Amino acid sequence: MTDLIAKTPCAGLLPVSHGGWSLSEVDCGPITWLAPFHGQAEALDAALQTAHGLGLPRPGNSTRAGAARCLWFGKEQVMLTGVEPGDALAQCAAMSDQSDGWAVVRLEGADGADVLARLVPIDLRPSAFPDGAVARTLCQHMTVTILRENVDALVIFAFRSMAKTLVHDVETAMVSVAAQHAAP
Repeated sequence: MTDLIAKTPCAGLLPVSHGGWSLSEVDCGPITWLAPFHGQAEALDAALQTAHGLGLPRPGNSTRAGAARCLWFGKEQVMLTGVEPGDALAQCAAMSDQSDGWAVVRLEGADGADVLARLVPIDLRPSAFPDGAVARTLCQHMTVTILRENVDALVIFAFRSMAKTLVHDVETAMVSVAAQHAAP
């Protein structure tokens, strides 16, 4: 019988470093998509508070409590990461395990927004995109979700099938910006 070997989405691709930046794969733990049933947003917020100590994020934001993080993922949609969803959430929201469907990477280093400015059509500088901010946007031709983790770290969620392209595009931008900073 064949033994299957599980691989992460970015296996063999990361980590990489160029200039003052590093790109590494993130293990978010479980990733669960949640969408409140009609009229149940308040109930979902309360269930999240009870089960995980965090509430529903406002559009464009995230909430966090310990290992649990809830990211806005579109109109009436959130992703719960880091924990298995509490049973009570199923009473007020549609749920889908998305753990194997996403490649998640962290771009770390000062001015990481300069790197992503070559790829993403939104302003990711900390003044416009503060800690905890979340955006659904494009990275080149890929749909991604970007989280500002802290002043020096941006976390990018892309479909697992696009992991190699994501790493290539971000690494190419890292090399380009590093070369520009090194030029006299």
